[in-house]
Amino acid sequence: MRTLTLRLKLSKLKRYGTLFCLSLFLGSWLWVQLPHAIAPAVAQNSDESVDDLKKKKEALDQQRETVTEDRQRLERLESAAAEHLDGLQNTIEVTSLKIEETEYQIERSQQELKALEAKLAAAQMDYEQVRSAAVGRLQFMQRQQGSEGWAVLLQSQNLNEFLERRYQLRRVYAADRDFLSELKAKADDIIRQQQSVEAQKNSIALQRQQLLAQRDQVSAQAQQQAQLVTRLQDNRSALEAAEAQLVKDSESLGGLIRQKVAAARGGIVGTGQMIFPTPGSITSRFGTRVHPVLGYRRFHSGIDFGASHGTTINAADSGTVIFAGWYGGYGNAVIVDHGGGLTSLYAHASQLYAREGQSVKQGDAIAAVGSTGLSTGPHLHFEVRRQGSPVNPLEFL
Repeated sequence: MRTLTLRLKLSKLKRYGTLFCLSLFLGSWLWVQLPHAIAPAVAQNSDESVDDLKKKKEALDQQRETVTEDRQRLERLESAAAEHLDGLQNTIEVTSLKIEETEYQIERSQQELKALEAKLAAAQMDYEQVRSAAVGRLQFMQRQQGSEGWAVLLQSQNLNEFLERRYQLRRVYAADRDFLSELKAKADDIIRQQQSVEAQKNSIALQRQQLLAQRDQVSAQAQQQAQLVTRLQDNRSALEAAEAQLVKDSESLGGLIRQKVAAARGGIVGTGQMIFPTPGSITSRFGTRVHPVLGYRRFHSGIDFGASHGTTINAADSGTVIFAGWYGGYGNAVIVDHGGGLTSLYAHASQLYAREGQSVKQGDAIAAVGSTGLSTGPHLHFEVRRQGSPVNPLEFL
């Protein structure tokens, strides 16, 4: 029953082998593509036209989408791989304990066999001694059967002595016969015990060999799984590098905004009172938070709205579009200048409806919700900046 249970576990665990192959491909692809996928837009020449930027964005868009999907898959793989590795290590420990138990049983069976062999040898010796004595007596009586045998009986002084001697001779014959039968039965019983213990020992030895083979197989799987976990952790480091790039993007965004605002002076000025850019609810607020991908605390420079893919993103206030394109970890993004040093940013969009230099009114459709850039799923990342520095958007909504 234990062996069957282990086999069922092993068959169940085999399907995780595909995770290892998938991670090898994912890891290799991620290391090659990620540096290009996170390259910030600010590295481009500020004199490039919007059309040039859009062409570059379109060339990278599919690549960025793939990076996002693979990163999300990587998080699931890492969690499943670590859990699977724990299960394999537990199986190895249980199997090792069972192997130790079978080895103890084999040793005990060998000791029992030695004791039974000693008993059988003693019983066989007793049997031979009794048999030899009985045969000797029978041969003696057969030699005396002609005249002297009767002479022994006829030497009796009376009938009672005659009958007594004959009775004693018969008792000797019967005792020899019964003792020989008893010794033979004892020897046969020892032989049966010996055969039973031998069969038990062979069965335990076979079970031990099966457990050893299973432990070797699980150990090999555990080694592969450990390599998988290491590789996933390495890929996680690549994601951390991407997050660091996103921080740089956020810092450099201030400079880009100031530059664009200076170039676009004289445009439409906002009301200062913003509306919600999308009808979704707020899922992450402004300030320090636990990063949903990397798992540690980071400053969140805006607020996130939960919304399905393709949901319309509206301008929170009137103004002039000073940027529309791909911006590193922000993915597809739109920045609107509302005048007075106040700007709003809309990130991770799937589509961009507004173009750089366009004047927009409060509520105009400027983009669609997506999951481009460094994103865990479809949502709108919304920022408000004053003189290029992020401030809490809720102060204006």
